[in-house]
Amino acid sequence: MAETKPTAPAAKSSTSVQPKKSSNAISWVAPVVCILAGYLIWRFGLGAAGNFTQPDASGGFWPHHKGPKGGLIKMYEGGIIVPLLIATFLTAFTFIIERLLTISKASGTGNIAEFIRKVQYHLANKNVDQAISECDKQKGSVGNVMKAGLRKYKEMISNTELDTEQKVLSIQKEVEEATALELPMLEKNLVFLSTIASVATLLGLLGTVLGMITSFSALGEEGGGAAAAELSRGISEALYNTALGIGTSAFAIIFYNIFTTKIDGITYGIDESGFTLTQSFASLYK
Repeated sequence: MAETKPTAPAAKSSTSVQPKKSSNAISWVAPVVCILAGYLIWRFGLGAAGNFTQPDASGGFWPHHKGPKGGLIKMYEGGIIVPLLIATFLTAFTFIIERLLTISKASGTGNIAEFIRKVQYHLANKNVDQAISECDKQKGSVGNVMKAGLRKYKEMISNTELDTEQKVLSIQKEVEEATALELPMLEKNLVFLSTIASVATLLGLLGTVLGMITSFSALGEEGGGAAAAELSRGISEALYNTALGIGTSAFAIIFYNIFTTKIDGITYGIDESGFTLTQSFASLYK
């Protein structure tokens, strides 16, 4: 009877890349808080009784004050859509600050192209440890990906079981795994800015349409010169919705494009890092 030899267990691929644990509570806390803040600003800031010549003494959820004392106070009479528009602006502002902090941290210190040139110089001199120290100085996403690849790079130098092509593939896989952990962090929450850029304008138009419906209804019921004056005033107030909606949308679009441009620069640096490591190893350790 033929003797069967036990098969060796499959080797597990080791990786220095560890998943990043990060909470994204801001994604649901911020919109809720901003909606509440938008209503409070509209109701108790713009809608304070002292801002009107004929305040509504009954108060309540939506007091019907008349005779605003200032141009900005007229925004209050734009209706219940105004607090929603204020909330969208506050939400956009919140996520702009959050993305600024995150992307600034991900960009690291110094110029990315200069950092990659330094790493290439150290690798050309076969000084991997010095290249890793450059990654520690960079402190950004490109440095994190490069550092993960360099650790595998250093490990493959002393590896005698794999051929050069397999070693290069192992380094490439390590870089891809590190990249897969870094990119989601960069793009997280940008969807709020892109959504607000579209929704704010639509909310503004909705507020304007509702205001004009109310104004034309008053014109039909009263008639005469007084109604025409009331119509003009109502249309002017309704257009505050459009102005606030378009302004918020433009604000969100500008910063969304700024952030995507910065992310593209970081992504390009990460791609160049992977190419640098694989090409360097293939040429120096044949």
